[in-house]
Amino acid sequence: MAITLYTAPTPNGWKISIALHEMGLPYELKVIDFATNEQKAEWYVKLNPNGRIPTLVDDGFALFESGAILIYLAEKTGKFLPRDVQGRSRVIQWLMFQMSGIGPMMGQANVFLRYFPEKIQPAIDRYQREVTRLFGVMDHQLAAHEYIAGDYSIADIALWSWVSGHEWSGVGIEEFAHLRSWLQRVGDRPAVQAGRDVPIKRDRAAEIESAKQTGPKMLA
Repeated sequence: MAITLYTAPTPNGWKISIALHEMGLPYELKVIDFATNEQKAEWYVKLNPNGRIPTLVDDGFALFESGAILIYLAEKTGKFLPRDVQGRSRVIQWLMFQMSGIGPMMGQANVFLRYFPEKIQPAIDRYQREVTRLFGVMDHQLAAHEYIAGDYSIADIALWSWVSGHEWSGVGIEEFAHLRSWLQRVGDRPAVQAGRDVPIKRDRAAEIESAKQTGPKMLA
């Protein structure tokens, strides 16, 4: 089956490129150009009604929402998602923790710290405090587990893609020893490194992010 990934250099995009590399699935890469609002183009919205990235098309079947794509790929390959009901539930709980907590809170911290046209300190403080709290939840879990739900899973992929960019949210992790070790452990995986460099190398991605500070931007 032919897989096509429509993506851009964001944490939600990296989730899927990392998963594809971890699972050994070949794919065709299509880069979505935010500068021209390509994610809102009619042809793209037909694939992804929400007009965001990533989108994955597998032999004509289109999927949107990064968490749903991760579950689909895990079920397709039988990798990184346990098949027993409780093990599966543990992974999905932590995946939902990323989707409902880590992603939105870090995203808001990014917006108010980096992109919003005026500095609203109470908003910055509010989101940075919540990100710090969520990091504490992860640190507590990781004190007793090598990976977030036991064995390495799609939950680790989803969480690492966001948490590895904690500095961009202006949130330090010095107090979270277990979280720091986990970040290193996951980040050392060759497939994670390869997937994180999609669609551009991370050093170039940093240059682009720095340039974005000239004005506000809608995050995908």
